[in-house]
Amino acid sequence: MNTPHMIAFKNIRLIDPISNRDEKSELVVQNGRITGYNAHEVPKGISVIDGKGAVLCPGLVDMRVSLGEPGAEYRETIESGAQAAVAGGITSMAVLPDTEPAIDTPSLVRLIRQRGQETGLVSLYPYGALTRNCAGQEMAEMGLLKQAGAIAFTDGARSLGDAKQMRNLLAYSRFLKALIVLHPEEPSLARGGCATAGPLAVKLGLPQIPAQAEAMMVARDLCLAEMTGARVHFAHISTSGALDLIRTAKQKGLSVTCDTAPPYFTMTEDAIGDFRTYAKLSPPLRQEKDRAAVQEALADGIIDAVASDHVPADADDKRLPFAQAMAGGTGLVTLLGMTLKAGLPLLDTLRLLTSAPAKLLGIEAGTLSVGAQADLCLFDPDMQWTVRAGRLPGRARNTPFDGVTIKGKVLRTFQSGREVYRDDSLCGKQA
Repeated sequence: MNTPHMIAFKNIRLIDPISNRDEKSELVVQNGRITGYNAHEVPKGISVIDGKGAVLCPGLVDMRVSLGEPGAEYRETIESGAQAAVAGGITSMAVLPDTEPAIDTPSLVRLIRQRGQETGLVSLYPYGALTRNCAGQEMAEMGLLKQAGAIAFTDGARSLGDAKQMRNLLAYSRFLKALIVLHPEEPSLARGGCATAGPLAVKLGLPQIPAQAEAMMVARDLCLAEMTGARVHFAHISTSGALDLIRTAKQKGLSVTCDTAPPYFTMTEDAIGDFRTYAKLSPPLRQEKDRAAVQEALADGIIDAVASDHVPADADDKRLPFAQAMAGGTGLVTLLGMTLKAGLPLLDTLRLLTSAPAKLLGIEAGTLSVGAQADLCLFDPDMQWTVRAGRLPGRARNTPFDGVTIKGKVLRTFQSGREVYRDDSLCGKQA
């Protein structure tokens, strides 16, 4: 699709969290960049998009995405993941490195960035592996990975149990001025488990993971972060105990941030009843008190961002006994609507999905500032739709939200001013 030289968006509710702008307005895009807010001053004959009162915001920035490529393309390719992303209003994705092979060489970092460009849909920002092959032992070539374009370092969904090695990694990351993203789960307590320890896991006879396994690893790594002065970010926080520790660390002035994902503030462990493998996640779904604590932490600003935690799976990955089934759920298309369920003011919700993750990752995205790249999401916050497993864009079918009715529908997505997604219901209609 060709990019119009100039586009004027009219009749929109423009929301730009980085400037606290929330108003009925207009927006002008020229040559792929935002040039102003007054469409009355543009020449005649340009492309005009009537938003019909819908919200226009920055394209969403998803800071935690797993893709099957390389190594497991049958689950998700970069192309199929990009298609799912733009259907969810996402224009920037940070991609985890725990693939096969792991993203632990400069050439693979460059390849992931290039493959993102080749889709013509999204910007991909690869994480570099924290340790070689994300195996938790030998340090990866972090300096070379950063030079190649790695935005931060993580071993994905794997925790590093060796405290001395973690101290070394954090000390080196401070030297590199690099962000370390951690999966907080004490590995020996979590080994072999698949459900949060408690009455439900006992009733179902499932191997258990104590909720305290998350807080224990957060406590250890906060001590190491204080010791080394490193920047640490805890991914998909899901328990009240971990949040209490992070809150205290922030009050002390430590350089610590965290995110969560929609399942941890919209669902509880009850969703795994009858051994429902689509709701088997990592970390596992928690009890109501933890869900409520996550929701409260979103409202009071302890949680810095919301990520999809997209983990694609083939149907055969999930059609196994619960303990053997693959953990994880898709979340790209549902990220916006499920985050709206937190009930926060719309400006605050979009901040968690745009400018906040962009700032954490140090990327130029998540803003409607004049001069910024015109990555845009046009959505109707009141339009309802129902999630159906197997009917979402992308190859993966394993959504924990199957059957859930969501308010908030992406209508159109733009990257650099070029339309890369339009809702099927709009096809054939003039905007």
